Amino acid sequence: MSPQAPASAPTPWYRTLYLQVLVAVAAGIIVGWLAPEQGKYLKPLGDGFVKLVKMLISPIVFCTIVLGLGSVGDMRKLGRVGLRTLVYFEIVSTLALIVGLVVVNSLRPGEGFNVDVAQLAPDATREFARNAQSLSGVGFVLNIIPKTIFEAFVGGDLLQVLLVALLTSLALAGMGTPSAPLIRGLELLSTMLFRILAIIVRLAPVGAFGAMAFTVSSYGLGSLHRLLALMAGFYVTSGFFVFVILGGIARACGFSLFRFLAFIKEELLLVLGTSSSETAMPGMIAKLQALGCQKSTVGLVIPTGYSFNLDGTNIYMAMAAVFLAQATNTPLSVGQQLTFLGVAMLTSKGASGVTGAGFVTLAATLAAMPGIPVEAMALLLGVDRFMSECRAITNLIGNGVATLVISLWEKDVTSAALRASLGPLQKSIQSEFNNG
Repeated sequence: MSPQAPASAPTPWYRTLYLQVLVAVAAGIIVGWLAPEQGKYLKPLGDGFVKLVKMLISPIVFCTIVLGLGSVGDMRKLGRVGLRTLVYFEIVSTLALIVGLVVVNSLRPGEGFNVDVAQLAPDATREFARNAQSLSGVGFVLNIIPKTIFEAFVGGDLLQVLLVALLTSLALAGMGTPSAPLIRGLELLSTMLFRILAIIVRLAPVGAFGAMAFTVSSYGLGSLHRLLALMAGFYVTSGFFVFVILGGIARACGFSLFRFLAFIKEELLLVLGTSSSETAMPGMIAKLQALGCQKSTVGLVIPTGYSFNLDGTNIYMAMAAVFLAQATNTPLSVGQQLTFLGVAMLTSKGASGVTGAGFVTLAATLAAMPGIPVEAMALLLGVDRFMSECRAITNLIGNGVATLVISLWEKDVTSAALRASLGPLQKSIQSEFNNG
């Protein structure tokens, strides 16, 4: 009888990425708290890691969309998936806005603040207001069209990349058999990009350490003061949305949200450390495909969700806008809040690819409706960073759940297969990232 091959040794605990990131985040908090002057100088570590990941976002999204849509074959199915995706996004993102409005009107965290807008520094929000102008009306629609094909990749605007990828997919589909070498080349390019990502991801603990140290050292835990009520309300509301609403959707579709969160724990910690959901996008794409979701579904839902399904950003916008009205003693009627809901449903779709997306989108929404002074946003500058992590994590979870739901609707994967896969696949994907 031939001897059995020795089993591969398990990965040592100290080499596990999510534990490294967790330790790095804790260390960053300690350094920022105990040595704030030194912690401020660690900002380039976080910025550098985010830039490394973002340089891969556009080409990875492009390859994912083109290869995914190229595998559909039936354009009617593509249209059906796209319609279902947009309907789902609108329903869930509107729910996020409604939940935020209900909670902030119930808790009323800004009541009694009595802020005089004239004493605020308008310069503090001027840059965000300028960026917000590109998110409104015709300017937003025209901004989707890049000046050249290459500008979409240079600028990193995901909506522009999505447009170029869709046009490329249609062109390749029309070419027929001669497109095979191009598709094969894109497959090789995609494989190379994910291998580069595996190298960069190993630096995640360094980036998380630097970003968290800078955040705590710059703003401090004691500087939050009266805004803690808004922060606490936002975190609780986001938790309610994730575990009750998204959890209910997951349960209705036959899988456990908690098992899914355990499956993507590396991506969640990565977002926590870098305060950017984009850094986890490539990893989410790989993991969702490994769960059995079709390339076409993942390639359509995930990139589109980063512009049309920002649940955390929507909750933040609703709560922050009403908080500012309460803080500045600006009365808001039910009709005005419903108007805000309608405006926010449009402006929230343009947040992708903008630095400080949640803050910029809030500025665009306030500028589009009279009443709440845009200058009051200066109140939020000091604590926005502390809420951005929660925004990004909620956005990430929302898009992950959306992809699984659409995949189940399209019968790409069954509930039973998904339940069986969520546990063991986690180890194989983690091993793939660790081994590059």
